[in-house]
Amino acid sequence: MRLGWKKSAPVKPAHGPSLGSAGAAAGTAALLLAVSIAAANAAVGPEYQRPAFDAAGQYKATNELGAWKEAKPMDNLPKGPWWEVFNDPTLNDLQQRATTANQQVKAAAARVEQARATARAARGEFLPTLDFNPGWRRERFSPNQEPSFGNITANTFRVPLDLSYEIDLWGRVRRGFEAARADAAAGVAAFHSALLLLQADVAQNYFSLRALDAELASMQASVDLRKELVRLVRSRFEGGIGNELDTARAETELATAQAESAALQRRRVELENAIAILIGENPSVFRLPATSATNWAAYVPLAPPGLPADLLERRPDIGEAERQLAAANARIGVAKGAFFPSIRLTGSAGYLSGELDNLFNWDSRVWSIGPSVSLPIFAGGRNRANLRRSRAAYEEAVAVYRQRVLVAFAEVENALSGLHFLSIQSEAQERALSNARRAADLARQRYSAGIVSYLEVVDANRAALQTSRGSAQLAGQRLIASVQLIKALGGGWNSEVLTGHQQKPL
Repeated sequence: MRLGWKKSAPVKPAHGPSLGSAGAAAGTAALLLAVSIAAANAAVGPEYQRPAFDAAGQYKATNELGAWKEAKPMDNLPKGPWWEVFNDPTLNDLQQRATTANQQVKAAAARVEQARATARAARGEFLPTLDFNPGWRRERFSPNQEPSFGNITANTFRVPLDLSYEIDLWGRVRRGFEAARADAAAGVAAFHSALLLLQADVAQNYFSLRALDAELASMQASVDLRKELVRLVRSRFEGGIGNELDTARAETELATAQAESAALQRRRVELENAIAILIGENPSVFRLPATSATNWAAYVPLAPPGLPADLLERRPDIGEAERQLAAANARIGVAKGAFFPSIRLTGSAGYLSGELDNLFNWDSRVWSIGPSVSLPIFAGGRNRANLRRSRAAYEEAVAVYRQRVLVAFAEVENALSGLHFLSIQSEAQERALSNARRAADLARQRYSAGIVSYLEVVDANRAALQTSRGSAQLAGQRLIASVQLIKALGGGWNSEVLTGHQQKPL
């Protein structure tokens, strides 16, 4: 059955606005295209310039403070597996598992994809929009309208292809794309920052756990020794040589050591669970076998003198702040663009007919093309407020960037000084440990010979245990300080970035 008019005389569908001829339409389109190309080279708003970077030649050791210079972020440079410098296969394995399974890193990667998708959507604003909107409509015309078509019910079939394109004469679209692209780059930097933070957390928790293992080994040796002393004191007491006070003291020292050992074991379980979360595994099933001080000897990398301050430019958090600054700068241009006219080219071409049979006949073709201009006249101060907000956001981003640079310098200075003084402290602690162990041996010998009371044995053993645990703690602190320095610098260092230094890559 053919669909059409109810009455014999069909109503010709109204055509859209026409430029008069195909040649005139082509000329108008060419003119608008030329204007669009010219507009591509102009944009409202300030051009972005990277902020100054506080470039001290070196760190506090040389006391050379330089001036601010233009930053050249290098956070996208590969950092490499810096943890391999510690020569610990278990740590290497944990880092690999954390990188692939940590949930926070996965969330950061998803945020990167969101930002990149937003940038791709913003880039699409440069291109025209084409829509295909076929349709059918049946309507009744009123005989009382002007002009009157009588009491007619008609069908309208349409197969149009609609075009819409904003001519970016003032660069508003371009600034929006710049902002979205900078946001995407900031998202990538945030991902690398989260990854570096994860790697540092894994290393620090691992070294804290290994330091506890060394403490537990010292504590277990102390427990075993105090058990022997309890047997010795009881034997002397039962033989009529000692006294009950010495027996009580020996048993007290044994119980105290056992209680401290249990406390250390509790802390170890907490660290083990923290590592399990970092590597994305269930703490209920994750186990990290204990090691003793005799088979755990992690290498403590030494920071060479003269670390250049430019290494800070590799920090991903500084790179993130710099890209957020670029995005804020571009949004000033977007806000300024709201004060200027918006020029849009719209067009449509297709077929329109009252009968389905002749819808695709050549005579059924229709087209229209033409520009439209939207000029903001009054917006209640909204555009001016948005511009002020954009400028304030830019100033905030500048302050955030420079604050991060200052914090980065402080973190590097703290890590360097920490490594220096921990090294001195460790050397002194080793001397103290050697003397404390010697004193404990002498005290036990003198007590066995009946020269001194058991109180001197107690004091000597306590001192030996404290210095032994202190040595284990210092070893862990030195390793953690090394990780903190690597984290503060945004990664390790090698001979390519340290002029005159031949250093194993870190």
